[in-house]
Amino acid sequence: MNLKGKKVGFCFTGSFCTFSTVMEYLKKLVEEGAEVLPIMSFHAYQLDTKFGKAQDFIQKIEEITKQTIIHTIQGAEPIGPKKLTDVMVVLPCSGNTIGKLANGIIDNPVTMAVNAHLT
Repeated sequence: MNLKGKKVGFCFTGSFCTFSTVMEYLKKLVEEGAEVLPIMSFHAYQLDTKFGKAQDFIQKIEEITKQTIIHTIQGAEPIGPKKLTDVMVVLPCSGNTIGKLANGIIDNPVTMAVNAHLT
């Protein structure tokens, strides 16, 4: 698949047990030429868990993408108006995030990014 020049928003939510596996998909997108814009929910960005430290995941994501992670609502809001993404991926997508997206709840950087991308 040729993704050269495609702008991919890649959102992480709090399904921490999958972060290590998801990193491989993130690497593949970059290897295929995608310009990946990383976005993390508040919890994904801040919480250390038994699956790893938040700062370690942040460092790895930023190394892979060569981009600074969007981790605030204000940072995610321009995604739509500035057409910063061609496609938006939410992986992993927690049940909490699915519920919020289904009901139009915009209360963290990921839900704002998805909403902004769609508008």
